[in-house]
Amino acid sequence: RRRCARAEDSEEARMRDYSSQGVGSKIGSAGVASSTYSNQDRRERLRALALETIDLKKDPYFMKNHIGKYECKLCLTLHTNEGSYLAHTQGKRHQQNLARRAAKIAQTKDLASFQEKKKVTVRKTIKIGRPGYKVVKQLDPETQQRCLLFQISYPKIEEGLQPRHRFMSAWEQTVEAKNDNFQYLLFAAEPYETISFKIPNKKIDRSEGKFFSHWDEDKLTFTVQLFFEPEKPEETL
Repeated sequence: RRRCARAEDSEEARMRDYSSQGVGSKIGSAGVASSTYSNQDRRERLRALALETIDLKKDPYFMKNHIGKYECKLCLTLHTNEGSYLAHTQGKRHQQNLARRAAKIAQTKDLASFQEKKKVTVRKTIKIGRPGYKVVKQLDPETQQRCLLFQISYPKIEEGLQPRHRFMSAWEQTVEAKNDNFQYLLFAAEPYETISFKIPNKKIDRSEGKFFSHWDEDKLTFTVQLFFEPEKPEETL
């Protein structure tokens, strides 16, 4: 009876030992690994595989600092060894930052290509000389305002074009010495050379009927008339 009781006790002890290994474990083997150990083992295997297949010298975000540790320039993280860095590159944070970086680069390329499309190609036209012109000086008897009338003739202007004009300050031009007492009125139309007129640097009266421009498509003549604002009494002395 004692021998039977001891045999039963030893068998029960063995069963308890086996049951402690977990459900699904085999007799004579270790217990079923927990999720923590499984994840750790998986990371170790991925790290070993990455070390064999990935060349860190080609990674633009991998950097070894002055104290011998490794940094991820994309995520600004610090790592003790190459394996730790490679494990980081497989993580969620690094992958999200890579996706953001790729989206930003794509957006920049789209913007650059859009700006290139918007660039206007400079036309290269052979100039045929200066256009003919006529300048008339007048004085309004009622307001005592000085007036200038410009008539520019463009008999060989390119089809579909209209002459343009603009004012230029003395500091923009590089032909003559700078003089604040004068400004320049420019006229341009292809294939003629751009011409300019030196006029007093007075304020232009842009009220209704005082300043106008007109392009006569029949006579191919461009007209600009302008009035200077009335001078103050102290200016006429």
